[in-house]
Amino acid sequence: MASEVRHNPDASRYEIVQDGRVVGIAEYADRGDVKVFHHTEIDGPLRGGGLGAQLVQAALDDVRAHGGRIIPTCWYVTQFVDEHPDYGDLVASSG
Repeated sequence: MASEVRHNPDASRYEIVQDGRVVGIAEYADRGDVKVFHHTEIDGPLRGGGLGAQLVQAALDDVRAHGGRIIPTCWYVTQFVDEHPDYGDLVASSG
């Protein structure tokens, strides 16, 4: 099943959509050029199928494309960055 990731800046989140329905979100707090990712969620029945990784990767690619940085406070985004060190340069100091 094809999925698409879109940025919804009005809701401060990235959304993954299947068949026109939002099935997952990666929420953030916008701090200028830094996005603090604090919550990621995929609909229960769809968990474990790679949608979370697809969502986070697309979100981080978008942040990078716009010259931004991230602070991952969500465990899933933190784990994704740990497992994909090529995204480590996006992590801003939280201090």
